[in-house]
Amino acid sequence: MERLGTGIGWRPEIADAVERMPGIDWVEAVAENVCPGHLPESLVRLRERGVTVIPHGVSLGLGGAERPDAERLAALAERVEALGSPLVTEHIAFVRAGGPLTASPRLEAGHLLPVPRTRDALDVLCENVRIAQDALPVPLAVENIAALIAWPGEEMTEGQFLYELADRTGVRLLIDVANLHTNHVNRGEDPAKALAELPLEAIAYVHVAGGFERDGVWHDSHAHAVPQPVLDVLTDLASRVSPPGVLLERDENFPEPAELERELGAIRGALEKGAAERPATGSGASAEGAAREAAAGTGAARAGELDPARQRLALAQAALLSALVAGTPVPEGFDRVRLGVQARALAGKRADVVAKVAPELPVILGDGYRRAFLAYSHGHPMTDGYRRDALDFAGYLLAEGRLEDARVRAGLREWWLERSGPRPHSRRPGVRLARATRRVLLRR
Repeated sequence: MERLGTGIGWRPEIADAVERMPGIDWVEAVAENVCPGHLPESLVRLRERGVTVIPHGVSLGLGGAERPDAERLAALAERVEALGSPLVTEHIAFVRAGGPLTASPRLEAGHLLPVPRTRDALDVLCENVRIAQDALPVPLAVENIAALIAWPGEEMTEGQFLYELADRTGVRLLIDVANLHTNHVNRGEDPAKALAELPLEAIAYVHVAGGFERDGVWHDSHAHAVPQPVLDVLTDLASRVSPPGVLLERDENFPEPAELERELGAIRGALEKGAAERPATGSGASAEGAAREAAAGTGAARAGELDPARQRLALAQAALLSALVAGTPVPEGFDRVRLGVQARALAGKRADVVAKVAPELPVILGDGYRRAFLAYSHGHPMTDGYRRDALDFAGYLLAEGRLEDARVRAGLREWWLERSGPRPHSRRPGVRLARATRRVLLRR
């Protein structure tokens, strides 16, 4: 497996700092934020210097009940080719539910949600991974995610689930040690036990990130410094195997470059400490054998059974997502309090991303943006991506007459008209004439 070394998540906000940062062997870019025909100049310069760039997908939904969308897979493959990447990564998660399998409206979570660790979900996930592997030009690695909630009736531990997935599909694993810590706090799962059950030879690389704890719940924010407990999990992993690559993730609240470099230094220190503790053999074979034995009985789906499994999974995921984003009753067996925490986290994430894809909205609406969006989100689930969501939010505010300030209302209307039609409002002849006339009158 290719050695990647030490990397950092490339984001436009820190692009210049990443280029100047010493000791960066590779970077990871969010696949959906990269346009193959117009690569950011920073990524082009990094590639020319020999820095590996790996696209990291967030919207494929491999853990969903439906088969992966062919267009999304083609778009991901196109980004792999444009970046010359040796690997592509995605998440073990579902991001949308509903649709034909449930005869209900399709809903989007706007974020990554955990799949149940059941045989049905594993069978579906394995086939979805194989479909993705066939469509992608380079090896695929999939990431364990952080979870605020637990599914009732799970049949496997996280380690057993990941082991069986890798064993049945040959997919590589992107192990996020921060997510193992999150699941320790939120679900009482032992990171050491998960690491002991993993197929260590399948690890492609490792993610490290920060978060924060509030009221006994750990939030994987990617906006805070990496805490010591996460570094301890990284040390434990490094005591078992030398990971091919380790990457620092940061998505919000970017500190000064010197602080990011200190975090990278702490990550290197945790790896060195783990390497010093690693046994001379260090293969982890006995742990892997134990995991294989523990996962026995979770074999491939028998012929003719996968479509019913997809429908069962679809119904379960649609019921959960509807409760989280549309206010329908909480499915039986879920913790109502924790589902409330997850619902608020999804709404907050949705507001943050809409503010990124449509940065004019917080400017137009000022301090009232977030409050207005959260109120809107309660009764209006996302159904067609964030850009559509931004337009629908603005249209809702205008249609409902909720804006008392005439200047704010006019500014929002102009923004909405500019983006809602088949061509920009500003390019329509009548609009151009009106603006030209207004400019002439203002000069008088």
